[in-house]
Amino acid sequence: MSLIDKLNWRYATKKFDETKKLSAEQLNALLDAVQLAPSSAGLQAYRIIVVENPQVKEQLREAARGQQQLTTASHIIVFAAETNLDSAYVKTYIERIAATRGIDRATLEGFETNITHNINRMTEDVKIVWNHKQAYIALGVLLSAAADQGIDACPMEGFEAGRFDEILGLRELGLTTSVIAPIGFRAEDDVLSKAAKVRRPKAELFIHI
Repeated sequence: MSLIDKLNWRYATKKFDETKKLSAEQLNALLDAVQLAPSSAGLQAYRIIVVENPQVKEQLREAARGQQQLTTASHIIVFAAETNLDSAYVKTYIERIAATRGIDRATLEGFETNITHNINRMTEDVKIVWNHKQAYIALGVLLSAAADQGIDACPMEGFEAGRFDEILGLRELGLTTSVIAPIGFRAEDDVLSKAAKVRRPKAELFIHI
């Protein structure tokens, strides 16, 4: 199938088949794709928590209005924004660039100064909002990669972020929950899997200038 066919196939899965689990290979392929997601300045100012533990999934379900996807899915992917984006974070990133590309760190000083200046101009609240936005880009890559591999997913915002942070111990890691996506395989009796996809028509959605 083409990418368009696969995107037509995917939908926000409401009921997963809890007897079907992703293999280690399937999960790693998805995580490889998400690792390659673009982000502003390449900072990747977020982390990704992969939840498989049934007890933790049950706790998260309670913090997500009892939505069944959280316990019937194979895994829950939690995108969490960094809450401490500062010059030290940028310094670590610059050093990673130098080491990965085998270049003199001194040649990156201008790039480092520019990024640090832009970050220091932001208030802490603005930084977190910016980091949340970057996490959503990674979510989009996850959804596309899952569709490409025939894996179902459901992007979700209907949860209590503060409770997720507490359950997963994110505050201690300098993180806060952005968005989540249970992943797995659709149940045969999920009626929405057979429903026609509803989107705004192109003439209404796109503005050509």
